[in-house]
Amino acid sequence: MPPTTQDARRGVRSTTSYAALSRTVRDMGLLRRAHGYYAWTGGVLALALGGVVASVVLLGDSWWQLLLAAALGVLLTQTAFLAHEAAHRQVLSSGRANDRLGRVLANGVVGISYSWWMAKHSRHHANPNRVDKDPDIENDTLVFTVDGARSQRRWLRPLQRVQGWAFFPLLTLEGLNLHATSIRSLLTGARAERHSRARELTTIALRLTLYVGALVWLLPPGLAAAFLGVQLAVFGVYMGASFAPNHKGMAIIPADSRIDFFSKQVLTSRNIRGGHVMSVLMGGLNFQIEHHLFPSMPRPHLVRARELVRAHCASNGVPYTETSLMRSYAIVVRYLNEVGLAARDPFDCPAYHQLRGV
Repeated sequence: MPPTTQDARRGVRSTTSYAALSRTVRDMGLLRRAHGYYAWTGGVLALALGGVVASVVLLGDSWWQLLLAAALGVLLTQTAFLAHEAAHRQVLSSGRANDRLGRVLANGVVGISYSWWMAKHSRHHANPNRVDKDPDIENDTLVFTVDGARSQRRWLRPLQRVQGWAFFPLLTLEGLNLHATSIRSLLTGARAERHSRARELTTIALRLTLYVGALVWLLPPGLAAAFLGVQLAVFGVYMGASFAPNHKGMAIIPADSRIDFFSKQVLTSRNIRGGHVMSVLMGGLNFQIEHHLFPSMPRPHLVRARELVRAHCASNGVPYTETSLMRSYAIVVRYLNEVGLAARDPFDCPAYHQLRGV
């Protein structure tokens, strides 16, 4: 449906009011860098990672190593959160310094391509939950729209019908998928970027070689494999469980629709209650609405911005969605199941085939 004059006026009003909100946020200093907070966060992470490495070396051949593997999965996820914030220019003063930090953390510590993540995540921020533009709702193992479900590969359709229930078990493989996808993107990327891609591949390959080599050297082969499996599984579940509540089950924007920036970001995003504690656990992703409206805002300032944005939404009649973490997971599971079942072939039913004698 083409936009009406009323839609255009609403968009202009929303754009104008967002500009006023942005000025208030800037005047309150909420876009200033929080160097002390990130120095403290980075220091704690470095000490914790060093402690896990030292514990692995000292513990030796023991199945208690798997607890350290789980701890390492958590710490690498927290490091990925910090790399995400560097990518958004939240940590250091200059864009170049943030990029350098992001590359070190993503490529060298976590083992995921920084450039791949940046390209994918930038597209998501520009058009969250927008069909054909947001890579996070493109068909993959799971489908996120009814149209996507109808075009899903046939061999994945049995999974599609129960994809909500399968979501969290599948996250145990997400860590491996993130590593594999980022490496594949570097191997098949644009020719013009081959030098930067080569540097990233070298860093990731060196990180992987040293990590796996150290495990094999320190531990028996079976225990080393179990350690790696637990670490990747915890990393995948923690990453997926932190990012999934933010947009899944929120409004889907048609590819050809026209919508102003403020409405687009707020209507497709969901906050998670829990304040500062949840902000630490989710790397600031619990304030998803504010993060999408002000992507460069440092994590510790998001809680103050939340009050401004809530009041702004209330005064402009824009729904502001916030819920508990467990409730968000229930919404995600239900939404995925509904999408998976909505496109089911009405004749693809065991009772139907039984009655037809097939």
